[in-house]
Amino acid sequence: QAQLVESGGGSVQPGGSLRLSCVASGYILHYNAVGWFRQAPGKEREGLSCINRYDGSTWYADSVKGRFTISEDYAKDTVYLQMNSLKPEDTAVYYCATDHATIQGLCAMSPWPNFWGQGTQVTVSS
Repeated sequence: QAQLVESGGGSVQPGGSLRLSCVASGYILHYNAVGWFRQAPGKEREGLSCINRYDGSTWYADSVKGRFTISEDYAKDTVYLQMNSLKPEDTAVYYCATDHATIQGLCAMSPWPNFWGQGTQVTVSS
């Protein structure tokens, strides 16, 4: 069965770190682009970082550049998002998504990615 399963969310103080994991299974393993997105209450979903599973190229939103790092363990079919120097404004539900797409297109959600995980909550507060 094709699915994306996120994990690693939780509560952390400002300045702290978390690592999110996105495990893929099924036919979606053949999709070339995987990305991380977030949606805070009352705000639109935002593309944060995307990776091309075959050439390793990456894209980052300005809001997370220098703080977040996307990576992949190809053998484990897992894409990670290492989040450092977390801020209260990073509080949101974080999702991973995948599709046949350019990494820029996937992160822009244009077109809307075909396959999404269920999301994991990240809360940054003191």
